[in-house]
Amino acid sequence: MSTAPHLQIHATCVARDGIGVLLCGASGSGKSALAFRLLERGFRLVAADRVDLRRGAGALLASAPAALGGLIELRGIGIVAVDPDQRAPQARLALAVDLVAREAVERLPEPAGASYLGISIARVALHAFDASAPGKVALALRAAVAAPAAAQLGKPAA
Repeated sequence: MSTAPHLQIHATCVARDGIGVLLCGASGSGKSALAFRLLERGFRLVAADRVDLRRGAGALLASAPAALGGLIELRGIGIVAVDPDQRAPQARLALAVDLVAREAVERLPEPAGASYLGISIARVALHAFDASAPGKVALALRAAVAAPAAAQLGKPAA
């Protein structure tokens, strides 16, 4: 059994090339809907609804609780199993996306960060239901990977 620090949070995680994006927000904020749209853009599902976080090799790692692996709830459809080729067993987190109301998205935000288990990652706030949201997530992930120190410039998540 691992003794590494761990935490389970209410969120959804998707990944591209092993690098993860944590989709955070209240129930109904669009976590699963945005994750589903990102799967259509080549991302893979790591975890939906609940995400296990742990520290490993100086990184923040995300995975699904065993009972929820490969499953996602899509409103109007129900709980569905994601195709195995669209799943990832874990990801190294680089970005947290706070899903907020459209009017709460800042036009020109300052760089921000989130901290989990003492590890900082970049953070942005988006509206999940905007048509441009999947593209913005992909762009923010590229920026976070290109400049990981940018997460240090922001304020840690509460």
